[in-house]
Amino acid sequence: MAEKKVVFIAFAIEDERQRDFLKGQSLNTKSPFEYIDMSVKKAYDSEWKEKVRTRIKRSDGVIVLVSKNSLTSSGQKWEIQCAREAGKKVRGIWAYSDDRTNLEGVYTRVWTWDNIKEFIDSL
Repeated sequence: MAEKKVVFIAFAIEDERQRDFLKGQSLNTKSPFEYIDMSVKKAYDSEWKEKVRTRIKRSDGVIVLVSKNSLTSSGQKWEIQCAREAGKKVRGIWAYSDDRTNLEGVYTRVWTWDNIKEFIDSL
């Protein structure tokens, strides 16, 4: 079996349910990746940012769940910036079938297991 990859998931808090679906999909299939969940309910303080930065540095890549909520999510934007600064590969996956929001600088694909697997295999 291939070595598991560690993937950080960046998402807007409003899309938490979609993140849960991705988590479920990874648990219910022969998923080639481990999943890091860094969601917080508290305000974004410096301690949160340090935890995120550390976890992104430990990850092999970052999946961004892209939706209209991404446009106003300062936390998600910061996570993407942090991933870029750490030199991590970033791939957007549209969180909803009827939402094709364009997040500048994030190459985004349709949410299919093949698209997710292809990205993870490239890490």
